[in-house]
Amino acid sequence: MSRMQRALISVTDKTGVVDFARSLSSLGIEILSTGGTYRVLKDADIAPLREVAEVTEFPEMLDGRVKTIHPRIAGGVLAMRSKPEHMRAIAEHGIPAIDLVCVNLYEFEKIAAKKDAPLEELIENIDIGGPTMIRAAAKNWQDVAVVTSPADYAAIVEELKAGGGSLAEATHWRLAKQAFATTAAYDRAVTNRLAEIPPTGDVLPATLDIRAPRALSLRYGENPHQSAALYVSGAVGIAGATQLHGKELSYNNLVDLDAAWQLIAEFDAPASAIIKHTNPCGCAEGASLAESYRRAFEADPISAFGGVLAFNRVVDAETAGEIAKTFIEAIAAPGYSDDALGVLQEKKNLRLLKVRGGPADVMVKSISGGFLAQTPDAHRLARAEAQVKSKRAPTEEEWAALEFGWKVCKHVKSNAIVYARAGQLISAGAGQMSRVDSVKVGAMKAVLPLTGSVLASDAFFPFPDGIEEAAKHGITAVIQPGGSLKDAEAIAAADRLGLAMVATGVRHFRH
Repeated sequence: MSRMQRALISVTDKTGVVDFARSLSSLGIEILSTGGTYRVLKDADIAPLREVAEVTEFPEMLDGRVKTIHPRIAGGVLAMRSKPEHMRAIAEHGIPAIDLVCVNLYEFEKIAAKKDAPLEELIENIDIGGPTMIRAAAKNWQDVAVVTSPADYAAIVEELKAGGGSLAEATHWRLAKQAFATTAAYDRAVTNRLAEIPPTGDVLPATLDIRAPRALSLRYGENPHQSAALYVSGAVGIAGATQLHGKELSYNNLVDLDAAWQLIAEFDAPASAIIKHTNPCGCAEGASLAESYRRAFEADPISAFGGVLAFNRVVDAETAGEIAKTFIEAIAAPGYSDDALGVLQEKKNLRLLKVRGGPADVMVKSISGGFLAQTPDAHRLARAEAQVKSKRAPTEEEWAALEFGWKVCKHVKSNAIVYARAGQLISAGAGQMSRVDSVKVGAMKAVLPLTGSVLASDAFFPFPDGIEEAAKHGITAVIQPGGSLKDAEAIAAADRLGLAMVATGVRHFRH
């Protein structure tokens, strides 16, 4: 590649720009610049330095909206050095060839993150000249290097010094691809934010625009013969969590942690969740976090071994001491006390994640040939909206158990059955092809006594057999959506067996 003679620098993020420009200048590269960047470089005594307005012989105008949009700049970027007619044209019009374009864009996403940002402010933070220069340079990548991130400055300077003022063709190509990704992301951010104004009434977007940079390459996927990576679309939830300790996360860790985090978000009181293969094997509330964990753990200590945990409070030393008694793969929590970290970090491989924020506004799942999108299952049961269908109404204790079981049931794979007491999961039957089998599996797996517990079902009972089976194990009340053609038979079975039955009118399938 040819030795660089001239660079255009116009940046919003001025991190490292003075040192970068100084390094270019030391290699004999003339700097062209605009507005605030020009003033910063001039104050730093960077030379040779020319203002873009000097080249265009036209002042910046319209409050800075027009700076680099001019044939004497665009021509210098787009001219192909291998075409004599291009080079004659720019020479005829006194256009200097530009060999490097260093541009980053107005911080639209920062402004867009403010939910109350007025439309006028959003519009004024839409960059026009910047994307134009970036795309022009990337289009002419064989002759022009385009730099869009301060993170690239040091490597570019090092290569220029080693290459006598030129960059390798491979570097030009890498930077061009990065540049197009930058402008594409910028356009997406603008499109997505402006689509919210005014509200259209559509909960889901007309076009599903999925863009998430790869944050982590995983050793493998669900199984060792599958490749996998983590892509992150934001700084919240499990994908945006900060790992404080432990070995690298696996694909299955992340899936289980997300299931645990979604479940724990259901509770306001101190609560703990234990997940194994995306299903809860323990979940409880307590007066303290440690108490909630002990109650969650006692539901199924065997399955808890090698599970993942989630907490809705900062993990304290007492809770950490309880956790340390068994092997746990990973923990998600809003934070950890220093004493808790001291205890948990003694477990060399235990993955500790600090997480903030809840589920995304849109849940996306891939299928062959496309994607499914839905809003998250954020429904919370209001007792006043539930209907008592049986002759006997639940007692206050049964109500508390039913409400707790209903929250947990939402997070068990369908067909889902949960046995619960107030504030404690007793057992769960998950993912069976018939509902009565889920009832049987939940009873079979129970470690704690089932007598006196209640039953939660994520969908209606198509036949009374599930209720009859549960009654054999001593349950006293049932909560279910209702709506079956044979509801009357299920209600009659509850009355015959002395059970209280509540219908929510809301289904919680989880596939």
